[in-house]
Amino acid sequence: MSIADKAKNVVQQTVGKAEEAVGKKTDDTELTAQGEKDQTMGSARQSVEKTKDALDEK
Repeated sequence: MSIADKAKNVVQQTVGKAEEAVGKKTDDTELTAQGEKDQTMGSARQSVEKTKDALDEK
């Protein structure tokens, strides 16, 4: 996994956490859902990249 991809995934997760927190504080269910989605997407992308790395090592 390239460092740029890893950083991009972490940033997406962090932005998602922030969106979720703001959404909960403002009772904005759409923003909360977007934040949860961003976190999930960041985690999924990180998992895919880790799998690619593991396959490349073989």
